[in-house]
Formats: sequence, structure tokens, C-alpha cells
Amino acid sequence: MPRIAGVDIPAGKRIEYSLRYIHGVGPKIAIDVLKEAGIAIGVKAKDLTEEEVTRIAGVIDENHQVEGQLRRLVQSNIARLRDIRCYRGLRHRVHLPVRGQRTRTNARTRKGPRKTVAGKKGVKEMSRG
Repeated sequence: MPRIAGVDIPAGKRIEYSLRYIHGVGPKIAIDVLKEAGIAIGVKAKDLTEEEVTRIAGVIDENHQVEGQLRRLVQSNIARLRDIRCYRGLRHRVHLPVRGQRTRTNARTRKGPRKTVAGKKGVKEMSRG
């Protein structure tokens, strides 16, 4: 299993798909990195030589923020939004969707599991009278 940017990438997959296991590397960046490193697209990760793995790691380190550095950047951006008390920062603070999604239904990922609130007892009895 080759190790690039602190991540063990899967050896049995093609290298352009294996690179996506690194946080911050998507389809476009993976292909760009391979072109810049001079490695053919379609090669399995286990077939790479140590020198090729080193070239890939060098290109990623020089030109892209990945893994811990990227996570810290995202967290600092969120902290800045919270500190200036903008709308997006307030939504982050109260754990609600940030990008305009509805919350009446379908916000379970951000809100967490449902917290059931008991209904009023005797509502049906009062409405008959």
C-alpha cells in the first residue's frame, strides 16, 4: 500500500481513484497531479515505483493543501464566521443547515436524531365539545 500525504492509498485500484482517498484531492486534482508528475493514467497503485510515488507526493505537497492543513483551514474559516456573528456563523453555531436548506423536514444530518416532544393530552376531547 503506497503512502502519500500521510494516507495509505488502496493498492488494488487505479492511481487516479486511489489518490481520491486523500482529503482535499478530487477527480480533477488527481488527474492534474498525475499529469504534472508524468505518470500514466490507468496504472494500478501497486505497480508504481518508489520514485513515482515520491514524485506524486512532491507535487501534492508543493501545489495543494491536503489532509490536516486543509482541515485546519476549514475549521479556522468556520471559527471566523462564528466570531463575526454573520448569518452563516450563527447557523454553524446552532448546528443547523448553512446553505439555505429547509429545516421543517429533512435536516436530520445537521440536527441529529429526532427529539420527540409529547403532544397535548385531551386535545381531541376539547375539540368535540
